[in-house]
Amino acid sequence: MARPWEADPHTGFKQRLGKTPQELGITTGTPDCPDIWELANGDIAVIGRDLTRSLGGNLPDGVSIGSDECLVVIPRKMLIAAKPDIPSV
Repeated sequence: MARPWEADPHTGFKQRLGKTPQELGITTGTPDCPDIWELANGDIAVIGRDLTRSLGGNLPDGVSIGSDECLVVIPRKMLIAAKPDIPSV
């Protein structure tokens, strides 16, 4: 059975949602900065820490991580800063 949604590996980056990690003071300026981006096809890309192994074993009932997925964590202030850029529909 085909999945109802698949990530498009050929789409591009359209715009950052929220503020840069530097503006939020959550990075040292190194390449390992968390970030949130809208993609050209409308999907969202999240750059964060992969905590699949540490948090993945404690998922709530009914939640699962597919073999081609990972659990990514970003700072709370990053998502709050992106709120004005996220459409309500």
